[in-house]
Amino acid sequence: MNAVETQAQLLGEEQSVWFKLTPLLKGNTENPMSILCQMAERYGPVIPVNMGSERVVLISEPELFKHVLVSKADNYIKYFDGLKPIFGKSMITHDGALWQKIRMPQQPAFHPDAFADYIPFFTQAIKQKMEGWARHAKAGDTFEMVEQTWTLAADMICKALFDRDMPFNPHVVFKYVKTYTDVQEHKGIRQKKQSGDAYEVTEFDAAKAMEAWAAVPPAVIGADPRDHREKTLLKLIEDCVADPAIPEFDRQQAVDEIKQYLWAGTETTALTLAWALYLLSIHPEAAQRVIKESEEVLGDREPTAADYTALVYTRSVIQETMRLYPPVWGLIRVAAGDDVIGGKEIKAGDRIVLFGYSAHHNPRFWDEPEEFRPERWTDKSAKRQVKYSYIPFGAGKRSCIGGAMSQVENTLALALLLRRFRPEYVGPVPAPINATVTLTPKGGLMFKVHELS
Repeated sequence: MNAVETQAQLLGEEQSVWFKLTPLLKGNTENPMSILCQMAERYGPVIPVNMGSERVVLISEPELFKHVLVSKADNYIKYFDGLKPIFGKSMITHDGALWQKIRMPQQPAFHPDAFADYIPFFTQAIKQKMEGWARHAKAGDTFEMVEQTWTLAADMICKALFDRDMPFNPHVVFKYVKTYTDVQEHKGIRQKKQSGDAYEVTEFDAAKAMEAWAAVPPAVIGADPRDHREKTLLKLIEDCVADPAIPEFDRQQAVDEIKQYLWAGTETTALTLAWALYLLSIHPEAAQRVIKESEEVLGDREPTAADYTALVYTRSVIQETMRLYPPVWGLIRVAAGDDVIGGKEIKAGDRIVLFGYSAHHNPRFWDEPEEFRPERWTDKSAKRQVKYSYIPFGAGKRSCIGGAMSQVENTLALALLLRRFRPEYVGPVPAPINATVTLTPKGGLMFKVHELS
């Protein structure tokens, strides 16, 4: 059995906390998050649950998020069991001094000053996506939106950060990655093993997914540069490999860092944009405000860095989308040592689930939390949000390195896409939710697009 087959075999095991949370999500098949929200309301902000040999502690209070992510961050280690085959040894799977040593040289690529250089490449990717949408509009096609936004996000990252046109078929990679990261797919493997049925692991899509995924970063590194730019994330990564002062940053580290950006960075951006398009489709008055702002700020020209700041309402739509549908609905940490949180004892080894979705939907922190109100982000009279009640990118030193860039990508994408198209959501309302590692639409978000005259 080769390494890929071995890793796929591990998908059937019950070690992942995502499996352990599955019983808590039963009851509401349309929105399993509501079950956890009801638990938090009934049992309080700290809920220890014994699951087999492990204890999972569900936390839903902003002040306690701060305790774990900021005040005592060194006692709570990142948890990504089951996802290391995707991320390898990239910084997303590390903590402490090694994490800092790997992250620090990449940080300049995500400084706001760098975004102005990226915007023309974001725009090129968006324009290419629009040409595809024009063909869909003409044919009257119905398509799944998350796949569309994932392929767009992957193209933006390749062009802006790696100076490459995508050297892979993004639709194929999307389907394989979704297969691998779908907890239900893992559950099916486990059930087959438990039933005693004979099967070959190579017959499962999960194994094929991993093979496809492993081939992507080398393809990116080996592809011809688009513009031979000197200031790119890929250049920073290659400089790290060549730097004898960072022996940990070898060629495999470079491959794994690319995996991180093409999965974690792409997935969260894509989900936010897809959910935003869904919300705007069912709130046409908000869509009209985005169009009006885009016309006033951009006119017929392409965007610049200054335009991102001026697209106030469009940016608020993205922020409000991440409040209602946070791509990462729960952050998981592992307690390195004993502690006390909210009066409850925490033992070393406990899995701590920071239930951000609950805080995002809590009426104590937000007026009418279930309503889509982009203006709440600019309305001075609205209830002031409590710090750490909004954590779509985490918080503290381990907050997402690409969070600010993701908001730029999505704000510009919304402004440009809606200037030319009217996306029409054609699925059930509300769209059902599938709570896997990320907050995904169950069955996808089916759309038609209509080109504006």
